[in-house]
Amino acid sequence: MSALLSPELLARFAALVGERYAIADADAQQPFLKEWRDRYHGKTPLVLLPGTVDEVAAILKLADETDTPIVPQGGNTGLVGGQVPHAEGNELLISLKRLDKVRAVDPDSNTIDVEAGVTLQRVQEAAEAAGRFFPLTLPSEGSCTIGGNIGTNAGGTGVIAYGNTRDLVMGLEVVLPGGRIWHGMRHLRKDNTGYDLKNLFIGAEGTLGIVTAAVLKLFPRPRSVGTAFIGVDNPAAALALLNVARENGGGTVTAFELMPRIGIDFVIRHVADARDPIEGSYPWYVLLEVSTSAEGGVNEALEAMLMTAYERGYARDAVIAASLDQAADFWRLRELLSESQRFEGGSIKHDVSVPIRLVPAFLDKAIAAVEAFIPGARPLPFGHLGDGNIHFNISQPVGGDKQAFLDKWEKTNEIVHAIVAEFHGSISAEHGIGQAKRKLLPGVKDPVELEMMRAIKATLDPKGIMNPGKVL
Repeated sequence: MSALLSPELLARFAALVGERYAIADADAQQPFLKEWRDRYHGKTPLVLLPGTVDEVAAILKLADETDTPIVPQGGNTGLVGGQVPHAEGNELLISLKRLDKVRAVDPDSNTIDVEAGVTLQRVQEAAEAAGRFFPLTLPSEGSCTIGGNIGTNAGGTGVIAYGNTRDLVMGLEVVLPGGRIWHGMRHLRKDNTGYDLKNLFIGAEGTLGIVTAAVLKLFPRPRSVGTAFIGVDNPAAALALLNVARENGGGTVTAFELMPRIGIDFVIRHVADARDPIEGSYPWYVLLEVSTSAEGGVNEALEAMLMTAYERGYARDAVIAASLDQAADFWRLRELLSESQRFEGGSIKHDVSVPIRLVPAFLDKAIAAVEAFIPGARPLPFGHLGDGNIHFNISQPVGGDKQAFLDKWEKTNEIVHAIVAEFHGSISAEHGIGQAKRKLLPGVKDPVELEMMRAIKATLDPKGIMNPGKVL
């Protein structure tokens, strides 16, 4: 341990939150120091769990005075290592889990004020209790927190209709390096009084300050939701289907998920009660959700739209969920795609986006390139066709050596990301940069853009103590 993190200094930090909420025991720290995919492992002399914004401010004030590096963490569900300290062990980890109050719900203004440690599921439940709807939906919603969602600008399945987290935030409370508190909890739909500072912190992964609370947008609850599982020949047909659904779906398209047959096979093979919704086998599938504020009629409109798509050759077969349970079964197939890959050996993953109209061409080229580089590899691209975000995952060849396959991760990234760049896309659509993609940014960002990002970082965090080694 460096002199910077001497026992005396650690005792000063611990006193700010109380002994009960300063975790020094290595075993008790473990849930905070590795993420669920087990790719990143960190080390820290102390995990701090502040219970108020003032305690967060006191920690950052002392950190600034003593040049102590700080790693903020929400629910520890991130996929790029942004929430995990480095292995050197000279950073303090601040978990925001105790900042877990729903401060206010205003159905008239369609807003909810929550602290950073509130889980996404609790926000959804609080909105529902008030007769409203919060549209951000993620598989980890029971454990991911709003602070983490904001830090990574989380996406999910509802982006097609409601946008990313950035589009759902109206105001923020942020503790800045040095301990100053920015009270930006505004509830205004219109505010043209200068720079929109909140957007600096959304997607910044804790590198500019610590979000401690947020004002989020709510929406009227959909009164009628139709869910369909559709077999299609290829992604181009799925894209044509998307356009038909938007024009003739009888409501707002609130989800449009693309899945390959191999992914459905994986889930059915490894999940005991999973079953194929459609008789027969198709190369690709679409999970379509349409919502409306009107009572009833959505399934009839959905059926008419699917008939149009069938007649035009975009859809091969389809089934509309007849109950909430059946709709949940459809969604479960989609949500288990990534997890089921674990049972098939090694998996190389990408979180990329390209313009929506280019998704079919991107998939054709990327799949061919990966199969040429790793003979026998099994590409499993799936995701949010409605917003251009594809999780381009690849499972190892059947019977192949797992480690030999995973050793090709970096070169596979280069191949896939080069094609993403060719299609004017992004190497991180919704998971963030963290540790995993930090070194890739100079190759994909405009130099002037990087220069502006570094200037912002230097202005707000001149000592470089906020989540160092992440993003930039």
